[in-house]
Amino acid sequence: MKISCEEAATICNKSQYKEAGFWQIMKLRFHIFTCKTCAKFTKQNQMLTTLCDKANLNSLSEGEKEAMKKDLEKHL
Repeated sequence: MKISCEEAATICNKSQYKEAGFWQIMKLRFHIFTCKTCAKFTKQNQMLTTLCDKANLNSLSEGEKEAMKKDLEKHL
């Protein structure tokens, strides 16, 4: 049941995107109960995800990316 901090970070990231399984989440919870560093990382990761959701961030479309590349090439 014991996992490394590296594995805990991976599971934490997966759980933010609903990709972690039940047993992975249980392992993570047990790990953060015993590791304060990972508990802090998990809390900060959740806060970052919440802030990104609230910011309603959007990425550029492929067309916008190409236009930006062409514009940069002109100026260089």
